[in-house]
Amino acid sequence: MGHSNVWNSHPKNYGPGSRACRVCGNPHGLIRKYGLMCCRQCFRSNAKEIGFIKKHQVMTSTIMNNVSVFKLLMIIITIIAFVHQFGVVSGGGFNYGEAVEKNLMFFEAQRSGKLPLQQRVKWRGDSGLKDGLQQGVDLVGGYYDAGDNVKFGLPMAFSVTMLAWGAIDFRKEITDLNQMGHTLWAIRWGTDYFIKAHTQPNVLWGQVGDGASDHYCWERPEDMSTSRSAYKIDEQHPGSDLAAETAAALAAAAIAFKPYNSSYSTLLLVHARQLFTFADRFRGLYDDSIKFAQQFYTSSGYSDELLWASAWLHRATGDEYYLKYVVDNAVYMGGTGWAVKEFSWDNKYAGVQILLSKVLLEGQAGSYASILKQYQAKADYFACACLQKNGGYNVHKTPGGLLYVREWNNMQYVSSAAFLLAVYSNYLSLAKAHIDCPDGQIQPQDLLTFVKTQVDYILGKNPKNISYLVGYGPNYPSHVHHRGASIASIFALHSEVGCVQGFETWYRRTEPNPNVICGGLVGGPGGTDDFVDDRSNYEQTEPTLSGSAPLVAVFAKLHTLYGNTGTNPQKPTPPTTSAGAPLEFLHSITSSWNAGATTYYRHKVIIKNTSQKPISELKLAIDNLSGPIWGLSPTKDKNVYELPQWLQQATKKEEETDPDKEPEPITFNFTDFAEIDPNHNDPMVITAAIDGYEVKRILVD
Repeated sequence: MGHSNVWNSHPKNYGPGSRACRVCGNPHGLIRKYGLMCCRQCFRSNAKEIGFIKKHQVMTSTIMNNVSVFKLLMIIITIIAFVHQFGVVSGGGFNYGEAVEKNLMFFEAQRSGKLPLQQRVKWRGDSGLKDGLQQGVDLVGGYYDAGDNVKFGLPMAFSVTMLAWGAIDFRKEITDLNQMGHTLWAIRWGTDYFIKAHTQPNVLWGQVGDGASDHYCWERPEDMSTSRSAYKIDEQHPGSDLAAETAAALAAAAIAFKPYNSSYSTLLLVHARQLFTFADRFRGLYDDSIKFAQQFYTSSGYSDELLWASAWLHRATGDEYYLKYVVDNAVYMGGTGWAVKEFSWDNKYAGVQILLSKVLLEGQAGSYASILKQYQAKADYFACACLQKNGGYNVHKTPGGLLYVREWNNMQYVSSAAFLLAVYSNYLSLAKAHIDCPDGQIQPQDLLTFVKTQVDYILGKNPKNISYLVGYGPNYPSHVHHRGASIASIFALHSEVGCVQGFETWYRRTEPNPNVICGGLVGGPGGTDDFVDDRSNYEQTEPTLSGSAPLVAVFAKLHTLYGNTGTNPQKPTPPTTSAGAPLEFLHSITSSWNAGATTYYRHKVIIKNTSQKPISELKLAIDNLSGPIWGLSPTKDKNVYELPQWLQQATKKEEETDPDKEPEPITFNFTDFAEIDPNHNDPMVITAAIDGYEVKRILVD
């Protein structure tokens, strides 16, 4: 992240080209910040996303050196320069803003294809670069579904729909947290893939990879040796559910992108309309056509997806044709007949019913009001069932208070229900309406109060005192069922991990995963709040796209409502160097400052040679930095830096300098040095005690 060509080299995956804002696509009022192009408005609101070091990241520095006199093996010393601040705050609250940030990181960890230089999850590498090659189509990109390496179209599309819906209805909340840029990128990583996969009006490629052979192996995405065959639906092999869900995702994304990139929004709508027409004209279950999906994501029907896509297209276009479609097919397709107690990648009825209730509550129903009231009655049924006010026909709950739908990956139903209830609360509140349940009345605030109980359970307020959002809080699952997270990063372990070797060496090991799949929502506890943190316990420890996607907006909404009141931030604790190490790190935190809901810390590190011999080939590996590094030279290895060429040897220091004396900095001139915003301090200073002199390096924000 240091040069303008970083953004320009990825216009297809990340938005407009070089003459438009990197965040919103606005071609006017452009400025160059940190070597990247953005408009002034987006810089003010999204500055933290353009290259700052954030409080809630962990930066691990690894020093690699070679003691030249004795030709010793490489010595590796790991220090923690940024210590994670627990998400739990005093008074029993939670840092929902931090949860948003972490949740979005999960989608970067699940990326398939050529990863951008802005990639924040550094243990992942490029993968699936030949997807679709056998079939003569470019299917590079998209998301891996869960802990495996298959790209399943139906749950992926649903996940993108959820991300987009959140970006639409909770736009202010997400923007206030400076996370709208990352949210739109998460959406676009999916929608760009869908556009590629929609090769003809009536052709959609719906899966890449074979679940059976993929599950037979335990491999990193970067090492995949299993089949990457691609499967499609077309006129002779229809898939109304898959095509309609993809249409819904593209229509919702079109709304989300419209304020930022209207041309891309228009393109999304073209594909959405075509896919809906294809889904409606050529009807059939997608897993009858793509039989390799049957064992993993079997569809229960396509009527709900047709209604769902039509409702989204109506919202995106205002075209009455789509509203008439959901009214005319309300009974035949079950929209006003099905009263459900779950919402998921397979069952969209509750989502349709709440989405259409918005039309009624806003007074836009016109002559369709009577049918839309029937849709709303079923939306009320869902809400009443979740809040245990449905005359006994309620969603089951665990003794700890968690909604419980089914054993396998129950948390996906919790997160999607929480999302729908938060959305419905907004619609009811704006209309000054409420819900009359068999067992009492529900006000909009009651829905949000209930949502908070479910989210707090996810984040750690539960009988196990564990956060089911990986990477959040002091205690979270460490043996997550996830291939990439459970095997050492390809940047740490360069040799290929084979199919069987992965099981023997990594899957069966008892140690925690070497990589944290940050922000992923695991399957969660059973019906009695029981949970076993075991890699083989995939029902409970595997994170999924569809389970994690609804949480971005829910966390943002709760942050707006409750903030971080009562927060008692813990200042990161500088680490100490391992005994006997040839180098000593004197790490201190010199200052801190706040920007919005985030606290930043300035770190100073003095590096001393404590050995009796010169040390050459000194290298510094730094992970999880958001901003550029200045004053250190990059090496051919990813995230590994070395001292400048003029200073390549660290000799023994003959005499100690006064630790209280501030060293004189050495000034470096950079032709592409970042412009420093006067409202922010430099986030990090590294001071190295080398050869009797202290050299100050400034890493700018």
